[in-house]
Amino acid sequence: MRLDGLELRVVRMPLVAPFTTSFGTETVREALLVHAVSGDDEGWGECVAMAGPLYSSEYLDGVIDVITRFLGPMLLGAATVTAETVGALLEPVVGHRMAKAALEAAVLDLQLRRAGVSFAAYLGATRDRVPSGVSVGIQPSIDDLVEVVGGYLDRGYVRIKIKIRPGWDVAPVRALREAFGPGIPLQVDANSAFTLADAAVFRQLDEFGLLLIEQPLYEDDIRLHAELARMISTPVCLDESIVSARAAADAIALGAASVLNIKAGRVGGYLEARRIHDLAVANGVAVWCGGMLETGIGRSANAALAALPGFTLPGDISASDRFYETDITPPVLIEDGHVAVPQGPGMSPLPIPELLDAVTVRTSRSTRP
Repeated sequence: MRLDGLELRVVRMPLVAPFTTSFGTETVREALLVHAVSGDDEGWGECVAMAGPLYSSEYLDGVIDVITRFLGPMLLGAATVTAETVGALLEPVVGHRMAKAALEAAVLDLQLRRAGVSFAAYLGATRDRVPSGVSVGIQPSIDDLVEVVGGYLDRGYVRIKIKIRPGWDVAPVRALREAFGPGIPLQVDANSAFTLADAAVFRQLDEFGLLLIEQPLYEDDIRLHAELARMISTPVCLDESIVSARAAADAIALGAASVLNIKAGRVGGYLEARRIHDLAVANGVAVWCGGMLETGIGRSANAALAALPGFTLPGDISASDRFYETDITPPVLIEDGHVAVPQGPGMSPLPIPELLDAVTVRTSRSTRP
């Protein structure tokens, strides 16, 4: 198909509660949506880049710039475009995986809507619902953490993940085990906040029967993760380190991780995410689907990805109201601890125009030359 135009929309959506990690606190989600148009057909993609370069080197305004000046013109100038060729068309631009992922998603959504095919069917999903886990940010106190986690367990979430950082690590985990017992699936996420010198902290965490420790060390050092993995019994999971199938293959070969967190935006798109899934399955490595505070557009697509057979651990696919009072699509709901995998054409339900307009703060458009 030929793309006729691309629209970039920045939406600003307040969070229902502050979300604190080792790299800062978010109270508002500013997200970039990519709207692709071909004839009468449309598709939507969501970029997971944050407002600032804190989680990764990519950030909102930088993504807008690289799409406007480089990536967008490459797609609009191509004689034909499919989701499967987006990666090759954009390969001359080094890096910028989150920007490329958003464009690929918009093209794929358009392509699937035109064909009347669901994203789940396209991927080869094997389930119509996926278990829902929740990510809990760093809280003001241990008592606050216990109260917040108790509320999520009462709502039916089947797995709890808490953010940790130096000084907020063993004590919160111990408190949750004392409050809720050893039976709740519990994992921690360090977002690269520790060093190998903190190995004693992770040895202490071994006693709590965690599902995994996510990204404890530097994002660009797979070797040190392999060393840590040999020093502790809790499974090490890599997140920020896994930026491609090649990086995943290196991590697996070095024994740096027995679990991988797959985020489509971080690895350059859902097609690369599926390749990482297939690689992990072939090597007996567990995978799960991470989240980035997505709107219903990205959240619904993640649910379909997580329905692939290799996703054996609950992911960060929470209900819309975990983060937003009002979503821009029909809300993603949790029922009996699970989220339904969308079955309609495309990657997600279309955004509701009046809800989308209410939170849009910037818009730009470009057309085929």
